[in-house]
Amino acid sequence: MDLEKLYRHRFDEKDLPGKLAIWKVLCEDFFSKYINSQDTVVDIGAGYCEFINNIQCGRRIAIDLNPRLKEFALPEVEIRNESCTNLKSIADSFADIVFMSNFLEHLPNKQLVLDTLVEAKRILKNGGKIIILQPNIRFVPGAYWDFFDHHTPLTEKSLLEAIISIEMVPIKVIAKFLPFTTKSILPQSPWLVRLYLKTPLAWKILGKQSLVIAKKV
Repeated sequence: MDLEKLYRHRFDEKDLPGKLAIWKVLCEDFFSKYINSQDTVVDIGAGYCEFINNIQCGRRIAIDLNPRLKEFALPEVEIRNESCTNLKSIADSFADIVFMSNFLEHLPNKQLVLDTLVEAKRILKNGGKIIILQPNIRFVPGAYWDFFDHHTPLTEKSLLEAIISIEMVPIKVIAKFLPFTTKSILPQSPWLVRLYLKTPLAWKILGKQSLVIAKKV
């Protein structure tokens, strides 16, 4: 599949500043709790680099097959156009954090999901964490299939089983966290996003993506 053509059709790049503003808040007010300022962070399926551009850490690496990845990354972000199941440029026990957002559903089958998780575990240091933000098929059964490159439906429970099967230890599981997309009814202004993050009751009403964080031991 030609990812560049697909994403040019799907996403209006004029909306990117707004998405980056949302992700700045998500990183500052939530994900930073799990990431230290000196950590090496690998973002698998980095897309438009919304997360990796905004997270504060020691070293940032973006992984994606999209040939335009470099256009969206900040200069200090290292770019790797590699397969998620064969991160050949990254050594064993190299990273403190592996992050994935809205990525695993694009893989053609569950074996590739598992292979990706195994590769993520390989590059993690002992004590390192994998952070996965993922559409939950239980809460978006119809809209999930509106995207041509969505193949593998997952819930927080099936993802948790995969995590446990590769002998990683879950440390946080939220079945309903963020809305399905940034074009949903998630408030668009930064202060409203901050308020949303501080209101777990709102997650239970609006959340359609799950969050799973696990540790390598």
